[in-house]
Amino acid sequence: MSRRQFRAPAAVSPGPPDDTGCSILHVDMDAFFASVSLLDHPELVGTPVIVGGTSTRGVVLSATYEARASGVTSAMPMSRALRLCPTATVLPPEHEKYAAVSKAVLATFTSITPLVEPLSIDEAFLDVAGARRLLGPPSRIAELIRARVADEQGVTCSIGVAPTKFVAKLASGLAKPDGMLVVPAADVVAFLHQLPVGALWGVGEKTEEALQRLGLRTVADLAHTPVTTLRRALGDATGTHLHDLAWGRDPRRVEPLREEKSIGADETFPYDVDDPAYIRRELLRLSDKVAGRLRKAGLSGRTVTLKVRFADFTTITRARTLAEPTDVSRDIFATVVGLYEALGLQRARIRLVGVRMSSVIETARAPIQGLLDEPEHGWRDADRAVDRAEARFGRGSVTSAALLTRRDPYFPQRSDRN
Repeated sequence: MSRRQFRAPAAVSPGPPDDTGCSILHVDMDAFFASVSLLDHPELVGTPVIVGGTSTRGVVLSATYEARASGVTSAMPMSRALRLCPTATVLPPEHEKYAAVSKAVLATFTSITPLVEPLSIDEAFLDVAGARRLLGPPSRIAELIRARVADEQGVTCSIGVAPTKFVAKLASGLAKPDGMLVVPAADVVAFLHQLPVGALWGVGEKTEEALQRLGLRTVADLAHTPVTTLRRALGDATGTHLHDLAWGRDPRRVEPLREEKSIGADETFPYDVDDPAYIRRELLRLSDKVAGRLRKAGLSGRTVTLKVRFADFTTITRARTLAEPTDVSRDIFATVVGLYEALGLQRARIRLVGVRMSSVIETARAPIQGLLDEPEHGWRDADRAVDRAEARFGRGSVTSAALLTRRDPYFPQRSDRN
């Protein structure tokens, strides 16, 4: 996953870290696709390798850390990646192999604890509180997992060990590559307050810019800002959420692996599309469709996934887990378009886009709250009014203004196929 990286802050307490109370692990595979591709090419280990489409319009799926050191990132056009790292070897994607290794790694996790919450093909949360009596303290369990994954699958992972999901996820990113970072419960606040505000879960580039306009550059700055000020600037939900994270408050539990339910929609274009404005409109249309299907099924989802397939058939996904489940079109679109913009694709030629909601629950169990600064029921009630209108007058009788008149150069007589 493309993400901003931060240096691990200085240790707060002297001596070995105390992992008492740190039962949450976040395991993140290191350059997963590239690492799996190298299993059949041991002679390339330690060299710059890029995985992706090999045509002139190819796109980077993943890259080794040696290639990343030259500035190569996922979703970057292959032509640009090779200009940055001309000595790199390019390997084609092997999606079946990635799925097989991911399944085997997940089996390792579930042999340790039944409380495993996969986030994507290459990362998961684990709650190891129940495994301590048999396997020892959390840091020892984390080292066991790292050793088993390396020994059994031939790839490495980094693990964050902490009292909460947010801090564990942050720690695993700071431990990369092939490392482990323990954040003791007593040190969480001091640890967080050394970091830039961009390290907080849910702070994208736009939110970071808004915070910096307020003069808030570190997590400590944000933590010591009155929550009322943050709510006015960012909205009630976002302001409260970030203030809680800045003080290390994250009550979410690890949701154990269950049969995955998800609702999604995608659009395959008959021609390759390189217009970002058009892609955003498609994401709006797909977000509306997915939200409508959720509401019809009486469900709300917490994990939003964006799928992008490029002209060379390289496919990438990006996901974000929300603070609360939602079935609101506006929330889903805001999240998925943020994931799209974070890719920085510019004029990349795209063949397919998709939107999917997973980690779904019955809406009756979900908190009645939007993700943005809106009245408690405003956007949810508006969506339900649209549902009633469409039930009476037909699909598309009420829609977003951005979708009303579209003179698409790609689709003069476009039909809805999803």
